[in-house]
Amino acid sequence: MRLRRRDSNLTSGTLEAPARVDRRTKNLIPRLHVGDIAVINHEDLDRVAAEGLVSARVAAVVNASQSLSGRYPALGALLLLKSGIPLIDGVGVSAFNSIREGETISLVNNRVFVDGELKGKGAKPTIDELERRLELAREAVRGELGEFATNTLQYLADEPELITDDLDLPEIVSSITQRQVLVVVRGIDYREDLSTLKRSGYVSEMRPVLIGVDGGADALLEVGLTPDLIVGDFDSVSRDALDCGAQLLVHAYPGGEAPGAMRLERLGFEYAVVEGLGTSEDIAMRIAFEKSAELIVLVGSHTSMADFFDKGRRGMASTFLTRMKVSSILVDAKGVGRLYRTQVRKRDLALLVLSAIFTLAVIAVVTEPVRLLLRTLWLNLGM
Repeated sequence: MRLRRRDSNLTSGTLEAPARVDRRTKNLIPRLHVGDIAVINHEDLDRVAAEGLVSARVAAVVNASQSLSGRYPALGALLLLKSGIPLIDGVGVSAFNSIREGETISLVNNRVFVDGELKGKGAKPTIDELERRLELAREAVRGELGEFATNTLQYLADEPELITDDLDLPEIVSSITQRQVLVVVRGIDYREDLSTLKRSGYVSEMRPVLIGVDGGADALLEVGLTPDLIVGDFDSVSRDALDCGAQLLVHAYPGGEAPGAMRLERLGFEYAVVEGLGTSEDIAMRIAFEKSAELIVLVGSHTSMADFFDKGRRGMASTFLTRMKVSSILVDAKGVGRLYRTQVRKRDLALLVLSAIFTLAVIAVVTEPVRLLLRTLWLNLGM
């Protein structure tokens, strides 16, 4: 067992475990093993990143930055503590840079050691403290709202072609025309919503085209589904997802800059480029719309101002315009999952009818009175 832990709360004891280090939490999560200590540099730790750390069952998290700066209500730190994962916060960039991937580090109270040498120290927030700070952040975010709205409106004025022009699309291997499309983003509640859709029978019954947006491709694989297309900058797509057989569409920014293309070229994967304004999530929805999808079902989408702060964006004009453009066929996965569970599917109804016919046939074969009754009915109908 790699983990040696004397006090999970880190109040007076020591925790020792291998360190896994990355500036980008979403790139770190796939490398984590149970019992590792995640060393990150993530200001305002968002809920999705924290859920990934919890799912990886890390022993503790050391953050070089403030997990809750107070600028807006980032929920990640509170989620970690409520899940029983200790957090040492704000140890600083120098401490972060001094810790190497895979080396054993020791956490003693609020201090971080490697081979007995102090590398840094930070704060150990409590649940009560974080809840108080979150309340203050909710008040502070009102001050951010004006700037956020201004940025959004400025974008709307500067980039109207986002809604008026179509994308220059390459050939899409999967036929989308008049089919439903399931677009999966690794956002809030994506695991729960995707699992609900699968359990409800929606995926098996409707057989939608599956589009994974970056890490959304791995989310599909997690529940046993294989994406047909993967769209994004490919910074957080696993090798398993790249190998799954999906068509790879790299999102390029206006002017042709496509950071994801370099990674795919290095790994030897074929890909096509889609150039367009907005986020990769926006591009995925526009592809489905412009290829005449019957319906777009969206999992894990980013819709609130907090979602966009989590992504480091200062406005949401591209998403606003994209949703306006595709609104006639766009639905949220939560609604689809709830509605689909309440409906009797045609396949289920057909199976029920066939079962009833089979039961009657068996009874007719083994029961003389029933055979006589059915023969009489048949003769009457023949008249």
